[in-house]
Amino acid sequence: MVVAADPRLRGHLLRALGHEMGAVQQYLAQASLADMWELGEYGRQFRRDAVDELTHVERLIQAMLVLGIAPNTNNIAPVRLGRSVQEMLLVDRELEVEAIHAYDAAALYCSRIGDRATEGLFAGLLDEELEHLGSIDDALGRVAASS
Repeated sequence: MVVAADPRLRGHLLRALGHEMGAVQQYLAQASLADMWELGEYGRQFRRDAVDELTHVERLIQAMLVLGIAPNTNNIAPVRLGRSVQEMLLVDRELEVEAIHAYDAAALYCSRIGDRATEGLFAGLLDEELEHLGSIDDALGRVAASS
């Protein structure tokens, strides 16, 4: 049984929540910017990415509530927009790489303390962020090919 008050676990969860909230904010801002540039395909993709990240927020909040942790964060990174689709994708790539490193470390910590449920959450998030990274890399390839 994991003690809900474990400060490192709480820290991993709160950092993850802040990261995901920041990602939602960034992708929605980028979707609006892409729409302003009349790049509807990219606007739609950024919105889908925001929805994916919002589901991560929901899963994190559910796990936090189960552990008795108040789901709040004041640590949301500022939006990084970019001045072109390529720049937006590059900053999104950085965002996903940060998440991958954080979730890998969090899953490892949960494994060490024997919290299989939260380890599974972080491992699942890690897999999904790796998929996002692959999608971003594919989009970067398409942007480069069209230049």
